[in-house]
Amino acid sequence: MDKPTDNLCKESTFNAFYTKQVQAASNFAFYKCGDKDHALDLVQDAFSKIWVNCSKIDYTKAKTYLFTTVNNLFLNTIKHKKVVLEYAKTSPYQDTNNQNPEYLLEEEEFKVKLQNAIASLTDGQREVFLLNRIEGKKYREIAELLNLSQKAVEKRMSAALKALRAEIENI
Repeated sequence: MDKPTDNLCKESTFNAFYTKQVQAASNFAFYKCGDKDHALDLVQDAFSKIWVNCSKIDYTKAKTYLFTTVNNLFLNTIKHKKVVLEYAKTSPYQDTNNQNPEYLLEEEEFKVKLQNAIASLTDGQREVFLLNRIEGKKYREIAELLNLSQKAVEKRMSAALKALRAEIENI
């Protein structure tokens, strides 16, 4: 196993880092964008940036850099989509699925706000919420996976839903 002091520019260190983090980064990206292909693109772009900047990145902070980069790449795609939708609003043609561009923009903004609301949950609440609602796992399965009691999972889920309801009312 590579030591934390190893340099990411060393191919074996980078490969070990990639192997260890690719699944978690892919899951994170998928939770952000909801599209597997887009999530993989974000993760690959993030790893490419890490490789290009390997000499500037402290190995102990590489995981944080990876997730921050994935998040920033996702936010950049959202900004780009907003620009495209603003252009579509001023464009005379009608969207192919006959949805008003203003509606599409509002829908995209709601998605971003919902993702921010999910991101504002505690780590435990967010983990339980995403495992249940996104991956479709039952409370019992989540309890086994996280080494918790089923009651603890239920409590976290209840708190997460309460927080999300309060946050969504503000949206």
